[in-house]
Amino acid sequence: MRYLSERDSENLLENFGFDVIDRFYVTRKADIPDALSFVGLPCVMKVGGDKIVHKKKLGGVRLNIETYSHALDAYKDLMKIKGAKGVMVQKKISFNKEFLIGVKRTEDFGHVLVFGSGGSQVEEKKDVSFRVCPLDEEEVLEMFEDVLICEEIGKKERLKIAQVILMVCKFVGEYPDISEMDINPFVLAGEGPVILDSRIVFS
Repeated sequence: MRYLSERDSENLLENFGFDVIDRFYVTRKADIPDALSFVGLPCVMKVGGDKIVHKKKLGGVRLNIETYSHALDAYKDLMKIKGAKGVMVQKKISFNKEFLIGVKRTEDFGHVLVFGSGGSQVEEKKDVSFRVCPLDEEEVLEMFEDVLICEEIGKKERLKIAQVILMVCKFVGEYPDISEMDINPFVLAGEGPVILDSRIVFS
């Protein structure tokens, strides 16, 4: 298995054409001013490492960083976490709902896609729907009827989310050796869906 870090996963997704949140990866405190200048304040800071998956469970996420001093303290704390290789400094944006798109390759069906409620409590919510890749737009829209998070989302927003899901199907078609993939969360912000965090595992 080859695990991509959040940084490498998001760079790969962005190069493919996905909209990913503005971010700046730092491996030394001297780079923090450049990171803050790029993403702005307030921001979010997250521990980064090839084998770090559940950042929140490790205490590896800092929200609402509002000053350089606050960012410097957060960097020092995050780099103390076992396996830390750097820190992702991310633009903070406003949103109402968090979504999940996941993919897992199975022996029987190939790549299976899951869509539904995202965020740190995804396992507790269990508000998800499964389909076998590839999907067409009609099948994606049918998935939305299976999950509660989509009940209050209008047609325009649903179509925007559907395009992301279809793009994920295309992405795993281009990279058939993907074993697992998680985009969690992605959110509706401004003009459309934006990826805030991701993880990709190749076999």
